Amino acid sequence: MTLHFAPDAASLPVVSPSRLDRYVATRSFDRPTLVMDLDLVEAQYRALRRGLGRADIHYAVKANPARQVIARLVDLGSHFDAASKAEIALCLEEGAAPSDVSFGNTIKRASDIAWAWDQGITLFAADAEEELHKIAENAPGASVYIRLIVEVSPGDWPLSRKFGCDRDTALRLLDMANGLGLNPVGFSFHVGSQTRRADMWIPTLDIMAAVWAAAIDAGHDLTLLNIGGGFPAFHGEEIDTPTHYASKVMKLVEARFPNVPRIMAEPGRGMVAEAGVIVAEVMLVSRKSDRDLHRWVYLDIGRFSGLAETEGEAIRYAFETARDSEAMGPCILAGPSCDSADVLYEKRPVQLPLSLTSGDRVLIRNTGAYTSTYASVCFNGFPPLDVVVI
Repeated sequence: MTLHFAPDAASLPVVSPSRLDRYVATRSFDRPTLVMDLDLVEAQYRALRRGLGRADIHYAVKANPARQVIARLVDLGSHFDAASKAEIALCLEEGAAPSDVSFGNTIKRASDIAWAWDQGITLFAADAEEELHKIAENAPGASVYIRLIVEVSPGDWPLSRKFGCDRDTALRLLDMANGLGLNPVGFSFHVGSQTRRADMWIPTLDIMAAVWAAAIDAGHDLTLLNIGGGFPAFHGEEIDTPTHYASKVMKLVEARFPNVPRIMAEPGRGMVAEAGVIVAEVMLVSRKSDRDLHRWVYLDIGRFSGLAETEGEAIRYAFETARDSEAMGPCILAGPSCDSADVLYEKRPVQLPLSLTSGDRVLIRNTGAYTSTYASVCFNGFPPLDVVVI
């Protein structure tokens, strides 16, 4: 097997998940399809579980909400981070206990808060005064944690600016929560998705520890630290094994938060990305002129049908074809829609076979996270990404 990344990515050898390969090789697909291997999801869960030690795993459902994935994780004892009423309902339907589900989105409809409370959900996230008022009115007495902003993220897919609040606001929100009859239990943060090395967490952890200390000094009895996600998948640059990575992160956390009764972690990408492969097809290979330095290769999947994380060329997927033993050359990779933004990789072209032609199958590796959930319903009439779970 040969994997093809942009020239600046390290082409490290990766062993193909053989069960996935056998399944894909013996079947035809009439539309872009994500194939997920539940056994690989379980292996990742167990590996992260070993590394995270006493931290509770709250799987980030948004990464891949396939019902079979949730069911397997329930069986393994996972907890869940849900971002919506629908995600909460899914987890509960698959057997998760309400006490194992947190409503982790800081932007919630009041009626959804009330519904979640009625279902037995007792743990909610907030980062604004109005959100605390909504929780107090619709989930009286609920436990809340305040999300802190990470202004400089080391992740390949940062989550800064939109979520969280600064130190002074966070301390004020703890006081307000008390005044509203809520139970403010601690803080959360997210270092940024696809944070490739554990030592990248250090600056963020130092900042968070200072806020935690300020809250303790102000008289707050904090019992929960939610360290969020950031656990990486392999996308061309070398990363630690899940157990080693998680273990190193926990050592950094414990050194700064030695007496926290409860720690939560919310792996999403690191749990499911490497358990999936997308089967796609070449729709067209062309050049715009005789002066073009690179070919354009158009796939039947693009930004609007599952590959949204190619925005800014942030996540570098790996591509595999049956022609990989032939001569290679750089190309600009794009999706099929009639939208000029539907270009996947142009600044850093991808190496693909020069003989590639329409109808050829392309496998996109390690795509089990943030693909099916990003697919549009039917933009330009193209079908959304299909999902098969084995």
